[in-house]
Parts: sequence; C-alpha cells; structure tokens
Amino acid sequence: MARKQILLNAFNMNCVGHINHGLWTHPRDRSADYRKLSYWTELAQLLERGLFDGLFLADIVGVYDVYQGNVDLTLKESIQLPVNDPLLLVSAMAGVTRHLGFGLTANLSYDAPYLFARRMSTLDHLSDGRVGWNIVTGYLESAARAMGLAQQVEHDRRYDQADEYLEVLYKLWEGSWEEGAVVNDRQRRIYAQADKVHKIRHQGEFFNVEGYHLCEPSPQRTPVLFQAGASARGLRFAGEHAECVFISGNNKAATRAQVDKVRAAAQAAGRDPHAVKVFMGISVIVAPTEAEARAKHAEYLAHASAEAGVAHFASSTGIDFSRFGLDEPIPYVKTNAIESATSKLKDNSLTRRQLLEQHALGGRYILLVGSPTRVADELLSWVDETGLDGFNLTRIVTPESYADFIDLVVPELQARGAYKTAYAEGTLRRKLFGAGDRLPAGHKGAAFSVGANSFAKERAALPDFPRGGPSARSASEFAPTK
Repeated sequence: MARKQILLNAFNMNCVGHINHGLWTHPRDRSADYRKLSYWTELAQLLERGLFDGLFLADIVGVYDVYQGNVDLTLKESIQLPVNDPLLLVSAMAGVTRHLGFGLTANLSYDAPYLFARRMSTLDHLSDGRVGWNIVTGYLESAARAMGLAQQVEHDRRYDQADEYLEVLYKLWEGSWEEGAVVNDRQRRIYAQADKVHKIRHQGEFFNVEGYHLCEPSPQRTPVLFQAGASARGLRFAGEHAECVFISGNNKAATRAQVDKVRAAAQAAGRDPHAVKVFMGISVIVAPTEAEARAKHAEYLAHASAEAGVAHFASSTGIDFSRFGLDEPIPYVKTNAIESATSKLKDNSLTRRQLLEQHALGGRYILLVGSPTRVADELLSWVDETGLDGFNLTRIVTPESYADFIDLVVPELQARGAYKTAYAEGTLRRKLFGAGDRLPAGHKGAAFSVGANSFAKERAALPDFPRGGPSARSASEFAPTK
C-alpha cells in the first residue's frame, strides 16, 4: 500500500518577526530584508526547489498592543510590526516559479467583497491558477479602532458576516461570467459575449452588491479556500467553505481530536470528510547529526525572545499577561479574541513563568530537533497518529530553516515514499486534490455556477444560506441577469 504523501507549506509573513520571535537578531537571519523583492523571489525559488506545495503568508490588520498596554515591546522586537501587504508579493514570486502555490491571508472584515474578488481573480490569472485565500475575520481591537469601529465585532457575529461575504464572492467568481463568455474573436470584433456575462444582485444583512464581476474567469475561478478557526462557530464555517484547514497542535491526542472535528464539520455540511486537507503548524531544527542539531537549537535559543512570544500570545487571547506575577495563576477570561487561544487558559493553572518557558524559542508551535532520520520519523508519526495531511513549516532563521529542511529532510521523506519527487501539472487546487481546477460539485460555492447549477432552474437543489441566501429569496431575484 502506498504511503500517504505529506503536503508542505512554508509559513511566513511580510514582516520581520513572525512566529519565533527574536530570531531576527541571529547573524544568519535575513528577515529584515522583507522589504526587498529579491528576498521573496529567492525564497520562492528555494521553496520550489524543495517541491513545497505552497508559501502560506499570514497577515494581520492592527497591532499587538495588549501586553503592557502599549506597542513598546512590539516595536522593539518587531512582533509583526511593521507588516506589509502579502498580496503584492505574488506577481513577482509567480513570475520566477512554475508550480509553487500561494496561500494569502486577507481579512474580510475590512475589505469590500466586490473589490477583493477582482484582486484575487487578478492574482489567479497572473499565477496561472496558483492562488489560495486564507479566510480570516480579524481578532484585534486595535484593528477595529483603526478601521473606525468602537470595538471589535463579536466573535460568532464575525462568522455570520463571513458566511454572507463568501456568498457574494461565489456569485461574482462562479456566477457572473459563463464558461465560453470570452471568445477573443478579432475577425468578428467580439472579445466577450454579452449574453454570457451577468450582473449579480445581492441584498443581504451585511452587503448590498449589484454589478458584474470585473474579471473574466480565472483558471480556478474561486481560489483554494484556507481557514484556521478552531471554535465551534469557526469549525461550522470551515465545514461549509474550507478546502484546507490550518490548526495548531499541542500533542498528538488533541491534534487527532481536532482533525476529527474538522472532518466531522465537513460531513455535517454534506461534504466528503476527506475533501478538506488539514495542516498543522510546526517548527523544525535539523542538522546532519543529533549533536549538531542540539547545538544549533542552543544557538537559536540564545537569540530568541520568550517575552516577545508571550506578548504575541497576549494579543491572541486579549489578556495582558504582564499584569501577573511570575508564579501567579492566570485566570481564564472570555474575550473577543481567538477563542482557541483563550481556551488554553481554561484550567486556570498556567503562570507567566510557564508561558515564558513555553515560548523559549519565541513561539509555541511543536518543535522538532534532530537528525534528518529523527525529524522524518516524527513527521510521519504525526501524520499516522493524527490524520493530518501536512504541515505549515515556520521559519526560525530565514532562509536557513527552509534550506536545511529541503536539503536534509526532504530526501529522507522521499526515500520513504512520503513526499513527492516532482510536481503534478495544473492549478493549486488540481495539485492538492488531484482533481479539477474548479470547486468540486459538492462544495457550497459550486451551487452558484452558471450552467451546472443555474439559480433559476435548480433552486431546490441549492444549500440553505442564511441571511439572504438563495433559499431565503425568490429564484427570480437570484437568477443571473444582464
């Protein structure tokens, strides 16, 4: 029986300090060059040499100002500040690669769906269909204030808005332009056929949109959909929309349970539970021998900032840990931040000293240290025991962390039949799932496609969309019109 092949994304961000904080001070680290295009094009070429499936780019809107009630440490240690726009990197990186995918984080709370649809379609065109979108709703109060709100929208309410946001996007990406709308006929002077391009009309609780999608259909139409919510409401959203889910694991038993929840959510939404690929964040320090790997780990620890890691975690929970003594238990408080982060405090046993110990390398992801054999053993154990499909590999020292993994771990995995030896052809969706370029028929968004599931003809077969979806209004309102 063939072994399951590990999927692999590089996890990064258009900033200096991403996950493992303080490592920007390491003499071999190049993360301060994030402002240079060559930094990103060279990284993309490196990852493609290692046959990575994608470069997953995180992003935030807002700043980490919970710890100590200010941004002093955030600026001192560059804890995701400054941070540049991730979407603007893709054109250049796509231009120097053929296969590498790009998972782009974009916050839907502060971006109009009509313009965002055009931006993603443009990138999907320019990359020949190698774009994915990591759907986030935001969690920082600083972002809400910067965008003119008195406070952050309540957690579950943000997902209600996200459901409708996706509905608008599906209408634009899937329903506005029919297949064959573009003929590009010079002799007849017809680029696109007017009767095959339709205006969408959406009147909902959060959005009112009337217009034509500004882009002709891109290779994937809808980009590959990533999501990372682990709350009950986030899992329901993932079950309905996500094609790839990113989780944070603490141990194998808890990770197995989380993977099972993701698959159960997909099944509850009427989808194949294995139609969703599940990735876990992980950090790896590898060297030719165990002794060399341990020495490299010690070298990295000397440059890491545990306090910066705790400050990052403080904003994830909305709790200022600096207010507690080193050995004072931190009480659980329900906040409007990341629900899965605050849940780690529910037993009221964690202290600031323990948090600092957990963040010794500046971050909290599972850390593997060892020889190529040991690291490969551990990665395969995680896959076999938890049902994971792959990993988002963090940078510790960049680009060294990725180069070490490519040169040492990838050949070991390939020798065991657990990692591809060449890229498949086609779009990111085709590469990840081995099927078509477009959303599969069982996906919620596919119901908005003109032709295969016309709104007017097959209204009864459409899924139940709350807040103004197709089941809540007349078929005539929903039918694509000129």
